[in-house]
Amino acid sequence: REQTNRQVTYSKRRNGLFKKANELTVLCDAKVSIIMISSTGKLHEFISPSVTTKQLFDLYQKTVGVDLWNSHYEKMQEQLRKLKDVNRNLRREIRQRMGESLNDLNYEQLEELNENVDNSLKLIRERKYKVISNQIETYKKKVRKCGRNT
Repeated sequence: REQTNRQVTYSKRRNGLFKKANELTVLCDAKVSIIMISSTGKLHEFISPSVTTKQLFDLYQKTVGVDLWNSHYEKMQEQLRKLKDVNRNLRREIRQRMGESLNDLNYEQLEELNENVDNSLKLIRERKYKVISNQIETYKKKVRKCGRNT
């Protein structure tokens, strides 16, 4: 009940706000943009018809003296660099597990790689035996079922 009341209040106030924004646009030749996200995650927006969202953001940046796009771009570049490092390290690790690119490793690193490979083999064998056991159980059930039907 309370959620419904809030939603009704939100809708009425949003519509009132958008009406005022439109009046500012028409009567005062102002450039107005409103972006709202409701508690349910629904997006509502108003933008003056004489301007695009990008133009308004560019005007905002110029007026305030900040570069929103550049800082966002730099963050994305940093994230890309980190992902490339992770990718490079994973590729190197895969090559090493395949027996390649071992010349750069010292004795301790080779020993650690050997231990990792042994642990991986152990897990693979355990999984393989589990699959085989399950298949054997399935075949046993089929054989018992066929034996009863004859």
